[in-house]
Amino acid sequence: MTLRGRLVTLEPLRPDLHDGLVEAVRDGELWKLWYTAVPAPEAMAAEIERRLALQERGSMLPFATRLNGSGRLIGMTTYMNIDAVTPRVEIGSTWNAASAHGSGSNADSKLLLLRHAFETLGCPAVEFRTHWLNHQSREAIARLGAKQDGVLRNHSRTSDGVLRDTVVFSILEHEWPAVRAGLEFRLARRD
Repeated sequence: MTLRGRLVTLEPLRPDLHDGLVEAVRDGELWKLWYTAVPAPEAMAAEIERRLALQERGSMLPFATRLNGSGRLIGMTTYMNIDAVTPRVEIGSTWNAASAHGSGSNADSKLLLLRHAFETLGCPAVEFRTHWLNHQSREAIARLGAKQDGVLRNHSRTSDGVLRDTVVFSILEHEWPAVRAGLEFRLARRD
């Protein structure tokens, strides 16, 4: 499945996208941010393999994010923790090259993923999670129109073994029309 928006195209993650994703992650050295789980260049192949293995098991649907104008890869995003029965998904494991921050690319990719989740999959809710200390991510999720559900204290361990508090946000299906309108308005201002 490929999702095409105004600014970005979300295409299925594939091993042959490795070099473009390594170039994207080097833009801003995002793996050095201690409160995120962005793969380092030398770990990109393993991360692609990990996400594709989760896809095989049905718990993740990973995408590479490509700018429509230049065709350049800028990052990754996923549907994760997929519950096909409810149905419900979490949008997460997202990172974009530093030069794409503030460009509208994140809003466009979230619009694509949310539209598909609510309007095609029929999800009653879509979830987002982030590290308590990742203020940039928390602010971006709130700007989408997601509401904070709570904080899971000592929820998981980071790659260096430190316990992290996880902030949980969600958008409910009855909130989706207002969220969609807000995202479409933000993107239209870029035209």
